[in-house]
Amino acid sequence: MLKVTLSGDRIHIGERFSVSFQRTLRIPNDGIYPLPPGLGAFPIQRVADYLDRVPPHWREQGGYFIPMYQREALWLGFDGASFKPNAVKIAIGKINAISGEALDETLHTDPQNYIVCPDQPWLDGINAGDDFIRQFVAMPLGQGYTVEAQVTGTEEFGGIQILVYEPKPGRFPDQPPQTRGFSSFEIDAPPAAPMEMGLGAGGKMQQKIYPDSYGLDVWDTENYGSVFVHIVNSEQYRELTNLEPPPTPITAQVYAQYKLPWFALYDEAQGDLPAADKLSKIKPIQDQDNHSVDIAESQIEKLHHPHA
Repeated sequence: MLKVTLSGDRIHIGERFSVSFQRTLRIPNDGIYPLPPGLGAFPIQRVADYLDRVPPHWREQGGYFIPMYQREALWLGFDGASFKPNAVKIAIGKINAISGEALDETLHTDPQNYIVCPDQPWLDGINAGDDFIRQFVAMPLGQGYTVEAQVTGTEEFGGIQILVYEPKPGRFPDQPPQTRGFSSFEIDAPPAAPMEMGLGAGGKMQQKIYPDSYGLDVWDTENYGSVFVHIVNSEQYRELTNLEPPPTPITAQVYAQYKLPWFALYDEAQGDLPAADKLSKIKPIQDQDNHSVDIAESQIEKLHHPHA
């Protein structure tokens, strides 16, 4: 198993791969947007440092936790070595964010259920195909908003799960070429009842999920590391750590206020994975809110007109 460690705002899995969790503003669900800029990394805490405070099931799952305000968005920033890439599986609530299937330890290409780092520099949401994703948006468990709830009908796990696989021995060099050195590819884009969080599907965003150009046989499925990243709301974060979570951006005016650009990744030469059938049918948060309002209005109408 690959070693999992925390350094600053990055979780390292193995010798070369690491991931950060970047906060960003939730984009509206009224079109397809380019990638929004990052607004700083979420602080990461070890579950092991708070065993006397965390929920009992966290002690079994271990890992780390990050704070998110309700309906805040995030994207995952990856870092790795171009001379020796890794295969990476990302799941939310143990639902594969690439294929829409239940998370397991196997890799397959039909459909592809993993990404390769490099070349994938980031992931902002679930794979919806046609060069776009639906943004990762934080929602409380138990209300049916999360991707986990829509796929499985239950909300048991929440959080983010990451599995990182090494290539088979001899497929890539063990050291970077002398003339090039190490190449990092991450781009910094432009307690009564503590509430755990999961990830729902937000607005559409332009982003490709690249096919594996190396082939399935390259990866060593017996040599991997995994981590569970729990998500908590701001109140639970304070109760667990006695620290204040960083303030959150709330409106699109923040972009104008700080003159933060929207940007596109120039990746026309790369392909894009087709849509995952289960993930393409996920409803965005706004649609679920509208449906709840329609039901409530219908019930009120019946109260006023009981014989209608």
